[in-house]
Amino acid sequence: MSRRVHPIEVESYRILRERVDLRHLSPLTRAVTERVVHASADLSYVTDLVCDETALAGGLAALRSGAPVVADVAMVAAGITGRATVCPVAEAGTARLARQAGITRSAAAVRIALDRVGPGAVWVVGCAPTALTELLALQARPALVVGLPVGFVGAAESKAALRISGLPGVSNRGEKGGSAVAAAALNALLYLEGEE
Repeated sequence: MSRRVHPIEVESYRILRERVDLRHLSPLTRAVTERVVHASADLSYVTDLVCDETALAGGLAALRSGAPVVADVAMVAAGITGRATVCPVAEAGTARLARQAGITRSAAAVRIALDRVGPGAVWVVGCAPTALTELLALQARPALVVGLPVGFVGAAESKAALRISGLPGVSNRGEKGGSAVAAAALNALLYLEGEE
């Protein structure tokens, strides 16, 4: 996708690159890491983020092929630029399923979204650890999972589970994360989507 880069973003990247040299990273891992650090102003993501170049390449290929993008919450969806997302968390049917199944709305939204998109989607979880846990429990066969939920309850554990699941993913090792960093990780790939 061709986009105009604002001078503030250019300056932000100049400062980031002045503070940390990431040229040793593989190209997609570097793009994701820089975009997450840029979005959060948190240099600790340089060592905390867990990326796999092969998984990122698969996610980029899926995006280039028009794979659907699923977001766990509206804040993640709002941060994703240039691509429509599937995000049923606020729908009445999601609340109903959550009550009936005794699960969180975020987990119910994952079930509903999977019914809509099927295998091969790109999933972006930035808020709800229960969404990531639910996704891992299903046979979703994702193209990529950006698993960066935030919180003291279940966030680190759900991300660790993603890393050992064998699914193609992006995560980090701790409790931090959030909508902005999850959307930023995906945006790094979306900004490369139109490039060859």
